[in-house]
Amino acid sequence: MDFSALVDYTDELLQVKDFSYDYCINGVHVSTDRDVKKIFSGVTASLSLINRAVNFGADVIIVHHGLFWFSDPFAMTGTTKDRVAVLLEHDIGVLAYHLPLDAHPTLGNNFCLARLMGWRWDGVTFGRHQLGFIGSLEHPLLASDFSKHIGQVLNRQPLLLCSDDSKLIRRVAWITGAGQSYFKDAVSLGVDAFVTGEVSEFVYHLAMETGVAYVAAGHHATERYGVQALSELLASTFGLSHRYSDLDNPV
Repeated sequence: MDFSALVDYTDELLQVKDFSYDYCINGVHVSTDRDVKKIFSGVTASLSLINRAVNFGADVIIVHHGLFWFSDPFAMTGTTKDRVAVLLEHDIGVLAYHLPLDAHPTLGNNFCLARLMGWRWDGVTFGRHQLGFIGSLEHPLLASDFSKHIGQVLNRQPLLLCSDDSKLIRRVAWITGAGQSYFKDAVSLGVDAFVTGEVSEFVYHLAMETGVAYVAAGHHATERYGVQALSELLASTFGLSHRYSDLDNPV
C-alpha cells in the first residue's frame, strides 16, 4: 500500500483537521518510501519500540505518543536524534495520533477503555474540548470493588482516592492518560467516580471533600487500546500485517 494513501485515509478517519489545538503533530512524524505491508504499533515511539519494529520488519509504526511535541524544541538532538536515526536507517515511517485517538467515538482510547471495562457510554462528553466521557455501570459497585475491577482488567494496581470505600459507584466520568485537570468538571456533573491515568496533589483533597471517588489507573495502561483498534482496522481494511507491542510502563 502506498504510504501517502495510508496517511490520507487515517487522517480523514480520525478527523485530524478538527484537532488544531493539540499539543503535537498528528499524522506523519517520519515518512517512508516503502510500500506498506507491515504495521507495528505501540503507545509511545520510544527507542525500545522502534527497535522491536525493526526486528518485526515493519514498514510503518503507529503510536499514540509520537516524536515531536510543541513544548519541545524541534532540534534533532539527544534521544530524538537516536530514535530518528534508527528510523531513517531502516526507512520506517511513523504515524502518531494523540487527541484524535483519545476522542474518536469507536476507535478512541476513551471508547475502548469503556468497552473493556463494561461501562455504558451515554454518548455524553464534557470538559475542555469535550474530551471527557460519561457513562454508567450495568451493576453498581462499591468504590473498592470498582477500583479492584479496573486493576484486574488492566493488570495494574490503580490508586483509589475516596473518602468512603463503601460508596456505591453508578455514574462514571473518565478520560485516559493525563486527565486529572478534568476532575473538577466531572465533580460538577454529579458523577460517583472519575477515572484517568495520572494524579496530581490537588486531587486528593478534592476527592476527600466532595466524596467523588478518583481512580488513577496509569497513563500508559489506559491508553493501550486505541492504537490497537486503529491499527487492526487499517490492517483488515487494506490487507496488511499488524503487530502490537506493549512495553510496560509503571506511570
